[in-house]
Amino acid sequence: MKITSESLKNNISLAIEGDQTAFTFLLNHFWNEVFNFILKRTSNEADAEDITIETFAKAFDKLISYNEKYAFNTWLIAIAKNVHIDLIRKRKNAHFLELNNDDEEQYYKNIADETPSIEDELIRKQNLNTLLNLIKQLKPHYQEVIQLRYFQELSYNEIAEILEEPLNNVKIKLLRARKLLLEIIIHYRQNTVE
Repeated sequence: MKITSESLKNNISLAIEGDQTAFTFLLNHFWNEVFNFILKRTSNEADAEDITIETFAKAFDKLISYNEKYAFNTWLIAIAKNVHIDLIRKRKNAHFLELNNDDEEQYYKNIADETPSIEDELIRKQNLNTLLNLIKQLKPHYQEVIQLRYFQELSYNEIAEILEEPLNNVKIKLLRARKLLLEIIIHYRQNTVE
C-alpha cells in the first residue's frame, strides 16, 4: 500500500509527539521492507526479526533527527544496516591463527581454561537475578512478552498465537517493553553507582 508524502509527514510528526497510532502506522507500513532487506543479508528469520525490532526502536528514539530530504525507508534501511553490522561485530570474537604441526601442540598447551570458575558462575547468576528483578518492575503484559521472546526464544508469530493478538500488536508491545526495560536498567545502574 502506497502512502502519500503528506500522510507520512503527518504520521512522523504525530509519532515525534508520542502518538502510539502513528508509531503503529509507521511500523506496519515499513516493517516488511526492512525485514525483507535484513533477511536477505542474514538468511536467518530470528536474526532478521531481532534486527528489525532494534531498527524500529532506534528509529523511533531518534525520529526527531530524521531529515525529510531523504526517503524515510532509506533512513530506516541505513539504521538496519548499522544494527546488522553491530550484531556481526558482537559475534565476531573468534581469532584465527595459522599453525604448523610443531606450533600446534605448544599452542594447545598454552590455551587458558575458559571453564567458568565458581566466582564467574555466581556473578552470572547474580546478574540474571538482578535482570529478572528489573523485569518484574514492568507491567505484567510487558513481562510476559519479554519472557516469551528472550527466555523462551519464541518467534513473533508464536508469541502472537500464544497471546491471541495480532502480530503487529506483539511487535509494538515488544518495542515498548524493551524501551521501558532499558530505562529501568539505566535508572538501576545510576542508583547503584552513586
